[in-house]
Amino acid sequence: MRDIFTEIFENQPVDPTEAARRGARPNLRKRFYKQAHADESGAVLLDGKPVRTPARRLLAAPTRALAGQLAAEWDAQVDVINPAQMPLTRLANAVIDAVSDAPQPVIEEIAKYIGTDLLLYRAEAPAGLVTKQSQVWDPVLVWASKTFGVRFVPTQGVIYTPQPDEAIAAAQAAIPKDPWRLAALSSITTLTGSGLLALAFARGAVDADAAWAAAHVDEDWQMSQWGRDELALERRAYRHAEFKAAIAMLSAL
Repeated sequence: MRDIFTEIFENQPVDPTEAARRGARPNLRKRFYKQAHADESGAVLLDGKPVRTPARRLLAAPTRALAGQLAAEWDAQVDVINPAQMPLTRLANAVIDAVSDAPQPVIEEIAKYIGTDLLLYRAEAPAGLVTKQSQVWDPVLVWASKTFGVRFVPTQGVIYTPQPDEAIAAAQAAIPKDPWRLAALSSITTLTGSGLLALAFARGAVDADAAWAAAHVDEDWQMSQWGRDELALERRAYRHAEFKAAIAMLSAL
């Protein structure tokens, strides 16, 4: 079993839209185990044998709740092991193989997102979209200003507008250093385009559904005016599974 886990998770085009674009057909390995479960230490076991990450490290979570969810993801595989259906395992692999060794670049990347945060760049028109953005996004900016004691400055249009250094520094200081929470927060940030939304969820200021909806105000407005975009909805469904995995990780910690 030495190379099985590397073969399963390395270089797999897990986004189905991206796989189609590349003309790739994943070479999925057949399920080779009868049962997956987590032991008392938080390690994920397949028929009693430990699961390894692509870097050959032990797949183990810091809490029994999270380990149980990882094991359930493995147990949910039926005929083949499909990484596209295992977002929590892929995120855990990233924590163990990458984030735990180098958390600071991840922290800095989230801070960069905050500097050009989705919530800070507003439409100039139409009026209905402008109003919707304000209704959904302004409460998060108010929360951030009160929580961090700084002011974030929204702007209309897409031209880059620097935020106050003290605002970025205060938000960055609130980013968790624990690699598991950090990786989950990073995933939420990249999937929503908003580090402020990610921090608001992590602090309990918004729930998961509200954060996801806030990230798609523009897209939903466009579809309300011009009709459904099936390709966009397909990609959103994939990203939502990734989002829910990051939410589950934070909640299980």
